Amino acid sequence: MPIGWYLTVSVLIFCIGAGGVLTRRNPLVILLCLELMLNAANLALVAFARMHGGEAGQVFALIVMVVAACEVTVGLGLIVAIYRRNLPIDVDELHELNG
Repeated sequence: MPIGWYLTVSVLIFCIGAGGVLTRRNPLVILLCLELMLNAANLALVAFARMHGGEAGQVFALIVMVVAACEVTVGLGLIVAIYRRNLPIDVDELHELNG
């Protein structure tokens, strides 16, 4: 398969994720859309690594997956902290976490 197809799918997934981040108010949906954007970047990295015959893009994609896992862990921790304090879950209404 030509690399153009991989990049087309990557751009489509990235645009879906970016649209979700910009339009949604639920923090869980925003986290899922950020994961879509990171996975689209991973797909492009792996496609370019395959095109050039190197493994650097695949190693970098693995590092991006580790960073994404850390981001989800911190994000879900914040969402649980917000929920336990009975603060609004809506991102537009949430201004700060009172310590």
